[in-house]
Amino acid sequence: MRKNQRKIELKKLFLLNTAYIGIGSNQHNPKYHVIRGIREINHLPKIDIQKKSSLYETPPLGPQNQPNFINAVIKITTSYQPIELLAILQSIERKHHRKRVKKWGPRTLDLDILIYDDIVLDSDILKIPHPEIINRDFVLIPLLEITGYNFRMPKFGKLIQYV
Repeated sequence: MRKNQRKIELKKLFLLNTAYIGIGSNQHNPKYHVIRGIREINHLPKIDIQKKSSLYETPPLGPQNQPNFINAVIKITTSYQPIELLAILQSIERKHHRKRVKKWGPRTLDLDILIYDDIVLDSDILKIPHPEIINRDFVLIPLLEITGYNFRMPKFGKLIQYV
């Protein structure tokens, strides 16, 4: 077995948690930022991407005087705990020059933890499942694509009832 192959096998051995990450961009070549963000997540040592949705173009939420978004959802396995994962995702956002200026404003890259195992978490810095997940088709549709009709979300129940 080659060294890289052994490293990959060891990496996958310790990935115990499943999470779904919402990805979006509407600034400076949004498709590039979404694809690049997915690649950067996949290159992290304690994360393995299991599934990727298609890319969806959607109108902005909130102020309409901004470009449409490109959105996707990925399913990952990870050994990072939720707060660690949040910090890592925010560091990737910063690499893409994400600025948190205006709620629902334009962004180069937005990475949100939507679901993390069956955890329900309500802290000042992180809420799981994402509290707006059931109100956002740009999350629900790609999530449905990679989970199927019978998927149950913690706290909210069957995904299909919200689509």
